[in-house]
Amino acid sequence: MLGMAPDHDVEGHFDVLLGHLDGPQWQEIWRQLGITVQSIESLGLSIAAPDRLVWQVCQSQQVLLITANRNDDGPDSLAATIRECNTAQSLPVFTLANKDRILESSAYAAEVVERLLEYLMYIDDLRGTGRIWLS
Repeated sequence: MLGMAPDHDVEGHFDVLLGHLDGPQWQEIWRQLGITVQSIESLGLSIAAPDRLVWQVCQSQQVLLITANRNDDGPDSLAATIRECNTAQSLPVFTLANKDRILESSAYAAEVVERLLEYLMYIDDLRGTGRIWLS
């Protein structure tokens, strides 16, 4: 069973998205997907864990990572990790393209949720893609 976890920098944003997922419009589809909600801590990681370790644990536990992390500032950065470690079986990382807008606009958050659900319905077809931008 797949899980989904927000990176520590988007926990509040993820809560907004979960509110939409569990709302009347999408609740039935969200529940049918059966994706469990995790946290970095529930995965046994600290919020200071390096990006490489977070990605590796998410992959090994089949957890989709939601982040706004765009940096490529070293060998353990998320971008470098995806580039070096991604395989055809790796789950994609979902990156929020405009995280602040999720908090500012319910309509925008709803659009992001709709796109996310479209991806989640076909998640096995998206393995190996590395990063998927949610906007």
